[in-house]
Amino acid sequence: MAHVELVSRPRGLLGRMAFRMSRRRVGAVAEPVAAAAHHGGVLAAVGALEGVAQVGWRRIDPQLRGLVLQLSAARIGCSWCVDFGYYEQVSAGADPAKVRAVVDWRTSSCFDDRERAALEYTEAATATPVTVPAELAERLHRHFDDAELVELAAWVAIENLRSRFNGGLGLRSQGFSDRCEVPVATAPPASALGASA
Repeated sequence: MAHVELVSRPRGLLGRMAFRMSRRRVGAVAEPVAAAAHHGGVLAAVGALEGVAQVGWRRIDPQLRGLVLQLSAARIGCSWCVDFGYYEQVSAGADPAKVRAVVDWRTSSCFDDRERAALEYTEAATATPVTVPAELAERLHRHFDDAELVELAAWVAIENLRSRFNGGLGLRSQGFSDRCEVPVATAPPASALGASA
């Protein structure tokens, strides 16, 4: 249960715009938006950061970015972010099995060396205290240029902000991932089988 009442009717233009954008983007008001609506300054600052990141941070390919965000959220323990991240990635065409395997990236065969370096960095940069060994930094430089590394660090940091904000306010999974599971194939009815014979 959330530690603050979730705003259902925002006051002011900023709150109404945030609710409208959330509904347009995901078909519902995201609970982090409903929580942040209590404080216009927080809503504006987080909204500005998210908007700039979505539009201007394009050096890391979206699928790798999604895996990095998912792992960071999972390591922090934010069920809201893990749920929404899964929904967002699968809706964008990511392999659901790969998204689910991200927490086991060290042993899963789903990931290449570039992804493994980024995921190892994600864990190191999400840990408290942050410890990125020189050997890992050297490996990262084999796969990423400086601008990409800066963006990678920024994506990990923004997910830490999201996950810690949501976790700190008691926000839990909102059920987004339920909307994107691949439907299980079922056998056709017997009448359909007989009709084609």
